[in-house]
Amino acid sequence: MVGGMVGGTVGDAVVDGDADVVVVGAGPTGLLLAGDLAVAGLRVTVLEKRAAGLSNLTRAFAVHARSLETLDARGLADELVSTGRPVRGLRVFGKVEVRLDTLPGRFPFVLVTPQYEVERLLHRRAASAGVRFRHDVRVTGLVQDDDGVSLATVGPEGAAQVRAPWVVGTDGVRSTVRRAAGLPFPGETVVRAMVLADVRLHRPPDDVLTIASSGGSLGFLAPFGDGWYRFIGWDEGLDPGEDGGAGPVAPGLEEVRALARATLGDDLGMHDLRFATRFAADERQVPRYRAGRVLLAGDAAHCHSPAGGLGMNTGLQDAANLSWRLAAVVRGADGEVLDGYGEERHPVGAQVLRTSGAMLRLATRPGATAAALRAVLAAALARVAPARRRAALTVSALGVRYPAPPGAHPAAGRRVPDLPLVPGAGGARLAEALRAGRFVLVVPGTGPAAPLPPAPGELSGEERVVVRRADGQASTLLVRPDGYLADAAGPGSASPSSPSSPSASSA
Repeated sequence: MVGGMVGGTVGDAVVDGDADVVVVGAGPTGLLLAGDLAVAGLRVTVLEKRAAGLSNLTRAFAVHARSLETLDARGLADELVSTGRPVRGLRVFGKVEVRLDTLPGRFPFVLVTPQYEVERLLHRRAASAGVRFRHDVRVTGLVQDDDGVSLATVGPEGAAQVRAPWVVGTDGVRSTVRRAAGLPFPGETVVRAMVLADVRLHRPPDDVLTIASSGGSLGFLAPFGDGWYRFIGWDEGLDPGEDGGAGPVAPGLEEVRALARATLGDDLGMHDLRFATRFAADERQVPRYRAGRVLLAGDAAHCHSPAGGLGMNTGLQDAANLSWRLAAVVRGADGEVLDGYGEERHPVGAQVLRTSGAMLRLATRPGATAAALRAVLAAALARVAPARRRAALTVSALGVRYPAPPGAHPAAGRRVPDLPLVPGAGGARLAEALRAGRFVLVVPGTGPAAPLPPAPGELSGEERVVVRRADGQASTLLVRPDGYLADAAGPGSASPSSPSSPSASSA
């Protein structure tokens, strides 16, 4: 047996022993993962420490373009867009605007909407697919063996044991699953105390997003679209507000106002504080995303500063990458396909740590040298269009490309754009065809398709969704369930292309 106990032991009572996968944590990452697994036909149980119906007022507020594409492939993106405000440009250091409306795809913007709207849609999808939810249940430890994982839990009915062949921890930065599995979480605290608050304003700003930074302070303000605003602030002299070692004390309205004046230059008439907290900005990442039959995703695997709003989005992409792999292994595929999850997502998580950390340090570092560096970067972004585009692709995650496996097609691992299709059972767009949660074989609109063997994760080619492309290109594409290229063949299939937006004929 491997694993360990954290504050508890495995009890004798066994509940939910018939699940194929137990997901611990019902945030966006866990909900997307659970829904995908259930759509694939697996029996899934989600354990969540929050009571049923309790809103999650956390610090996530931005949904980037690649995450919207991921939600579009699950039929949720358009409804989510209706809940928030699209922002088509981000102002850097108060001077240079990085335009997002030139990004490829249906969603050339960042959507400002509260995390609970994302959770609401993902929960509905998961529940309708048959996911079983157990709320007000805490995991206290785990033990795993060659056949599965036993979780010790405490809930309304007392201590119990939950047993499943596979467990995925999506239970956040303080993940019990991670600690019980014996995985370290190395890193450092970048900023000891930041303040987050949801407020109403008597004097709303003209800009959709308000960002102000100088040496020693940082302020951010974003609308939820319903009259509430999310404020995040940090000042060099900010008191961590610790209560004699008992932890941080939530800031009051007057402290939030004072911090807004110090960072934004105006408190904008803040009133009606509904939620406020202090948090530390850490940069941490587990060395590997899997320990035997236990896997980690989202904040349980990596955490970083809130700069760029990348946290929830990275977790959603973790889940999309993991879900089809885990479903394939449960159904009998070679276990090596599951190793690809960490091989692909760990480097992405590391890059997110570097990107968000660099943004935070550059925005808040005091002194003339840092001010000069900010001015140089702003000038470069203003004058060099490729630099602005690269910045937009990085923040939106549309620029993510996984390495092609040895011997694979050179374009394998690239994001496949939302190709137009000949209308049929698979829909009229690639995103619609991906909603079945299976590999999609895209064949020419006319003429024969090039043969493509089963890809890693496919038990056979018989379960593929087969569609015809309507863009006039002659190549045949095999698209993974997460929207990245698995293989390609036929005329034009080896043509060079941009890693961010491969043309229809390039993959």
